[in-house]
Amino acid sequence: MSETSDFGTFGRYKELPLDRMTTDQKRAFEFTVKERGLVPGPYKIWLQNPKLIEVMVPLGAYYQAHSSLSKSEIEIATNVTNARWLAAYSNYEHEMIAENAGGLPPEKVQALIAGLPTSFDEPRQQVVYEMTSALIAPRVVPKGLYQRAVDLLGDAGLTDLTVLIGYLTSVSLTLVAHDVPSSATGLER
Repeated sequence: MSETSDFGTFGRYKELPLDRMTTDQKRAFEFTVKERGLVPGPYKIWLQNPKLIEVMVPLGAYYQAHSSLSKSEIEIATNVTNARWLAAYSNYEHEMIAENAGGLPPEKVQALIAGLPTSFDEPRQQVVYEMTSALIAPRVVPKGLYQRAVDLLGDAGLTDLTVLIGYLTSVSLTLVAHDVPSSATGLER
């Protein structure tokens, strides 16, 4: 790669090797690895801002282990949101995650990413799909959809969903801004 290349190690982003990181960036790297087991996708970029890592790592970890939403419900919202923002890297990663860890049928996941209509037999999954689709369209959330979401997910679940969509939008826009392709691997650490 030439010094004038538009591309770095992770899309346009030029990751710093560990030995070139500031003390705060190294601490943020170690914190991320401790909490997440690795430094995934957008976290590679967020490392440049250690204070942001202090907020985003616990938020991401919350959705990994403590959310009131199931893994399949999280993956429905993730794939609809990633697709809305055309985030190639996260679409590629979460297509596999939705099928393997989320247990969603491949044809449903493909429809979520392609923006094609689909439906789910499980009422909670269906309301997550409908609410996420309405919020990222953007559309007004009708009273009936809101009430179904509260009835099925509870107030805590609907709050989990809306904050998840915001978090995923941050993930997607970070990856899009840095033009991270689906094939990106980043620096080996």
